[in-house]
Formats: sequence, C-alpha cells, structure tokens
Amino acid sequence: MRLGMLLKYSGAPNSLHLEEVLEAERLGYDSVWSGEAYGTDAVTPTAWILARTTRIRAGTGIMQMSARTPACTAMTALTLQALSNNRLLLGIGASGPQVVEGWHGVPFGKPMARTREYIEILRKILKRDAPLQHDGELYQIPYAGPDATGLGRPLKSILHGDPDMPIYAASITPIGLRTAGEVADGVLPIFMSPEKAELITRPLRQGMARRPPGGNRPPFDIAPYVRICMGDDLQACRDALKPEMALYIGGMGARAKNFYNDFIKQFGYAEAAVKIQDAYLGGRRSEAIAAVPDALVDECSLVGSPDRIKDRLQAWKEAARRDDVGSLLLSGVTIDSLRVVAEAVL
Repeated sequence: MRLGMLLKYSGAPNSLHLEEVLEAERLGYDSVWSGEAYGTDAVTPTAWILARTTRIRAGTGIMQMSARTPACTAMTALTLQALSNNRLLLGIGASGPQVVEGWHGVPFGKPMARTREYIEILRKILKRDAPLQHDGELYQIPYAGPDATGLGRPLKSILHGDPDMPIYAASITPIGLRTAGEVADGVLPIFMSPEKAELITRPLRQGMARRPPGGNRPPFDIAPYVRICMGDDLQACRDALKPEMALYIGGMGARAKNFYNDFIKQFGYAEAAVKIQDAYLGGRRSEAIAAVPDALVDECSLVGSPDRIKDRLQAWKEAARRDDVGSLLLSGVTIDSLRVVAEAVL
C-alpha cells in the first residue's frame, strides 16, 4: 500500500507547509495531492511542490473539468510532466452544480458523459497517434458550431509526453464509480471504510469489466482520502474532524442533490445524514457538527493516540491485501503523524 498526503486548499497560501511535504518525501511517501474548490487552484501548488522536490509524485486532486477544456488540461499535464521528470499524477472531477454553475458560470450538464469524453480526449492528446479530432455530445474538436470561423483544423501536441500518464477520477456515486472503473486509471473517494470497501469496489469493478480487451492499462489504483488527527484525547481528535465532515455531508450541495449525503446514507448512517443536513441547511452549524457520529469518524479516519492509529492501520493494510486499496492519501497530517503512519506501513 502506497502512502500519500493531501495539501490544504483553503485558507492562506502559507498553509501549504513545505516541511511536511519534504518529510513525507524523506520517509518514502509516494505522492502529495492538491485540490481546488473556489479559491486556491490545484495546479499552482502542484507545480510548486514538483519544483521543490526530487522524488515524490504530485497529483491534482482534483482539477475541475468544467473549469478547463480537455486540451487545456492536457497542455498543463504535459508541461508539468516534462518539468518534473514524469512525476505528475492527473486527477480530474466533475465537482458539483453549486461550484460549476455558481462559480464557473457554466452548466453542470451531464457529469458522466463529460468524464467519458474528457478522458477520451486526454488520451488522444497524450498518445499523439493522429491530430486531435473528437465529435461528441459535449465536445466537438475542431469546433464547427454555427458561430465557428471555419478555420479550425486538427492539431497534434507539440510536446511529446508519456502516453500512459495515469488519470484519476474523483467519484463516490455508484454511476460515477462505474464510469471511473471503465475509463480511468484510479479513483479518489473522499470517504471510505476498509470494512465497507465494497461500497467503492463493487461499482468500480463493474465498470472495469466493461473495459475493451487488450491495451496496456496500469493496475487500477483505489486511493481514498483518509483524515488523520493524532493525540492523546481521542474525543478531541474526533471532534477536530467533524466540522469538515459536517460541511460535506450537510452543506456541500442542495437538499435534493448532495452526493456525499447520499453516500453516508449508504454507509449505514441514514438518520445521522438527515440530521446533519437539516441542521446545516438550517444555519445551525454547531448542531450539524455535533450530529456527526463518533463511529463514522472512526470508520473512515485515523484518530487518537499513535498506538490506536497503528492498530487501525491494520484494517487498511488488510484491505490493500484484498486489492481494495492501492494508495492511502492522508488529510490533515503533521510531521509526527506522517512518521507514525510510515513506521506502521512502509
């Protein structure tokens, strides 16, 4: 099981602590990932990390598809790949309608169709088998709409990159996981439990069964985000993680369209999911945070003393032996917790 860490993507830019990244690289961690919502972008911190390190890989976790054309994402990925000795991991995702329409000002549309077409176009650009052409529902390249100049022509990337650059998709819904399993090389679930891995792996493997035969695809990487808070006061560690979990479960989406809330219901916490959402959308954030069950935090996070965290890591290592997990991406790390996890896993 490979280890990775997540950079913070909110707050001041100086919250991206380089010392943690350098310690992760020294300890043998495989990757560090940067995300984006509607503030810090994913690419700039990734470039900064790649420039300051020599071995650890850096990933975009994730680049919002609706914010960039597929060709723009491919150009960015090829450039970072060339500048970093092929250490880039490319993660993309649909985000949600609140961000896509409320921030980027474009229609949310059909996220699964977008994922399929987007990755298909990325692979065409990376492979350079022919000048880029694509005639899909969402993307037409060269563009030939009613307002086209008629001067567009198929082009091939000037930059020669690794055609097998791994492409990760951020998915948590069953249909999203099936799509990721079919067209991507890895998935980045924001919540996962090693005991309930089938919620992620079952639809993924259904999608993987749809892949065309042949090809040279790398082993599929299931790389969940796992929050970590280490300390002697177990309850304080749990409580430290609850505000972010309440935000996703209760406030990251509308009442009738919140993918994270739906997943937590499948996870076995339907009553809590309803309470968290009702409180959060009602403006009662403290109540929403208090409604996050301790058991839920324990299942999908690493909390408590170093010994307790090492013990909990055994379940993740067992999941890795079952091929249910390939990489463990830690969120909220400190120097000390990076070392504890490395000692237990690497």
